Amino acid sequence: MVFNSYTFVAFFIVMLILHNLPISWKAKKINLLVASYVFYAAWNPPFILLLWLSTVVDFFVGRALYTQPNKHKRRLLLVISLIGNLGMLCFFKYGGFILENFVHLTNLLGFDYHPAKPNIILPAGISFYTFTTLCYTIDMYKKESKPVKSLLDFSLFVTFFPHLVAGPIVRPPQLVPQFETEHKATKDQLLNGLLLLTLGLFMKVVCADTLLAATSDMIFSSPGNMGPLDAWAGVLAFSGQIFFDFAGYSTSAIGVAMCLGFILPQNFLYPYAAIGFSDFWRRWHITLSSWLRDYLYIPLGGNREGKFRTYINVMITMLIGGLWHGANWTFVAWGGLHGLYLWVEKAIKDSRARISGNPDGDIPAPVIIQASFAPMRPAKTSGGFIYAFFTFLLICVTWVFFRSATFTGAWRLLHSMLGQAPPSGPPILTTADVVKVGIVITLMLAFHWYMRNTTVLKTASKMPWWLTGVVWSFLIIMIVLSQQTGKAFIYFQF
Repeated sequence: MVFNSYTFVAFFIVMLILHNLPISWKAKKINLLVASYVFYAAWNPPFILLLWLSTVVDFFVGRALYTQPNKHKRRLLLVISLIGNLGMLCFFKYGGFILENFVHLTNLLGFDYHPAKPNIILPAGISFYTFTTLCYTIDMYKKESKPVKSLLDFSLFVTFFPHLVAGPIVRPPQLVPQFETEHKATKDQLLNGLLLLTLGLFMKVVCADTLLAATSDMIFSSPGNMGPLDAWAGVLAFSGQIFFDFAGYSTSAIGVAMCLGFILPQNFLYPYAAIGFSDFWRRWHITLSSWLRDYLYIPLGGNREGKFRTYINVMITMLIGGLWHGANWTFVAWGGLHGLYLWVEKAIKDSRARISGNPDGDIPAPVIIQASFAPMRPAKTSGGFIYAFFTFLLICVTWVFFRSATFTGAWRLLHSMLGQAPPSGPPILTTADVVKVGIVITLMLAFHWYMRNTTVLKTASKMPWWLTGVVWSFLIIMIVLSQQTGKAFIYFQF
């Protein structure tokens, strides 16, 4: 079931009615849990067992980790949890990828090994709910929070349908306390939630699917070289599509949860207004960034063991972050390129710090690392905008590897963008296609820059009620006119 479907509209109306009935809080939580399983079962019902197994194992292992006084037994329990969670993730998501690379390696060594291709179905959202349960068991091992008292609350924390399939990635302290006492949306919360849901669907249905997806697909599926205009239009279209698609889902998820009285963490803060690459990772997929910071980068040593180790830890974090997105070396290259950008940015900052006589004054702001939730720099100056635009263009280069299925296709497109490959045929895109992409991306960048230090709800609260109504009506009309079939969100595959 996807948010951008009439099935979900009916499902959500039923949930709102059930959640506002005069029944006990426990009954309402059971309704939410059953509804979450129904929501997930719409993709592939048998995988509910996988989700249920992960939930039950981590609930009891987490409690044992917190109460077990023996250090060696606690480590053994943590290993069991890690093997269980990461083992399932590796099998379903990376099983075919690992086998394919093993076959290539054995063939390079002279062995003629050709096994049957595995027929593994990827469970929807497995990367998201695996990270959700992992952070719980790791926190229990570190005793950074108390165990969840109720299996019902923990099950609902893991499977709560707004965030289940594509985030935001929530942590127990962010959501579990909200299940302990009755939560029902106030009038303002309901209106704000519906506004966010509408905005998220507009981003997905109108901006991503209707205006940009076709252009992006044409360029990235083209087998030959193309002119720079076609190449750049396709890459810019995907840069907009991936943002509107994923941020649209996160915005919808936050809105749906708010309509039920729950608050989910922010996941996007106008990332294409980022001034630099560390700023980008404070704004893009914030919950994944902070997860990698707290559960990977800092345990590796963070920036505590010298500059060389800092650089290595940054790169390891970004490479694994790339691999998290998909079982393909192009995703690893995408992460590695972001790691390289962050290296260069850190080197420049360190150099400026040495020149200013404060060599330790700017340590370091790499990646996600130190301040995913740090205050954003105001910097609404012409110089800041130019730096932000330059950052955006370099991020567009990384999207080439993210979207391309092969390195051959990625290199071909990069050469076309630079005008280094003569076109294989006539232009792929029409003038109207190019103009459409140009207008949409220009408006997107302008909106990001204007909104970089605020939020939609803050802005809406300052608008006259009639203007909010006009804008809201426009969004709904455009969604209805654009909706054809409910296309799945891009991040469902991750």
